[in-house]
Amino acid sequence: MTDTDDGSGRRNKVARLVDEYDLSGVSDELEARWTATGDDHWSLRDLAATFNRELIEARLDEVDVRLSEREIDAVARSLTGDEVSAADRTQLHRRLERDGVDVDALDRDVVTYQAVRSYLRDHRGVEYERESGDRTTTATKAIQKLRGRLVSVTETKLEGLRNTANLTLGEFRVTIDVRVLCTECDSRYGVAELLSSGGCDCPETSDAKADSEPGE
Repeated sequence: MTDTDDGSGRRNKVARLVDEYDLSGVSDELEARWTATGDDHWSLRDLAATFNRELIEARLDEVDVRLSEREIDAVARSLTGDEVSAADRTQLHRRLERDGVDVDALDRDVVTYQAVRSYLRDHRGVEYERESGDRTTTATKAIQKLRGRLVSVTETKLEGLRNTANLTLGEFRVTIDVRVLCTECDSRYGVAELLSSGGCDCPETSDAKADSEPGE
């Protein structure tokens, strides 16, 4: 994986901000949302809006400024130029400056959807795969990616804590076991086993049978 926008050696903007403001949890969410399928998939524009909102909150925390959820959304819109009049934008920016917020620096830091796409593809090494005809295979791949990423993030965090007084830990290995419990038939499966077997121990309903039969 590379840590640059292009071949020029410039560091990816989103990667820099993630490190600068400790937004690793946000970056994990970006990856999970972008690689998800169906209704769980978020567009790059939505991901950029989410990242910018978290960035703004981190900036405000630095100077101990507390705004409501609605006010933070207004700040985000004012910085990205979305649906905010020039007068309202000026008034809001003046208020932030009075509270000690460097609005110019914050304005430079907000990211575009293109920067988010570059970060996910080039830095995180992931790609959005559109849902194919085999939904089970697509779901299995998505779960495996998320599980692998969770293992990597957990290992990194634990390694960091081992170097401080916060944690005593010898050589370790992180394992993630995703299991599914059906509360109707009380069967338990590993998620990969459940997907490969085609279902739990519940009797197949007539509706399910009808759905599996070819239509006219």
